[in-house]
Amino acid sequence: MANYKYRKYGTRVNKNYRENNGEKAVKKLDMRREDEFNYMLGTLLKELPDSVRGAVRGSIYAITSKKGIKDAKDYIIKKREDGTIDEKMEKNLIDLIYSYSKYRN
Repeated sequence: MANYKYRKYGTRVNKNYRENNGEKAVKKLDMRREDEFNYMLGTLLKELPDSVRGAVRGSIYAITSKKGIKDAKDYIIKKREDGTIDEKMEKNLIDLIYSYSKYRN
């Protein structure tokens, strides 16, 4: 009985169950693999000029870790439409963010 807590009206709930106030889990960056992700992101973006590389890298990392993969994908597509990155880099970046993601709250 140590793994259970009791709610109002005596219903039993597992202590290890994490309640998220009704929010659905969103696919975001897997924080256990963030160092690998940062390294791979840097290698993909090294073709860009120094003036935009840091801004694009920081934005992709922040959006991926805080908002979610869908927003990061939209950002990458917007950067390709602006002409900052090409189609090959866009595909590689989208593949990268999907391979280093998991569902989180």
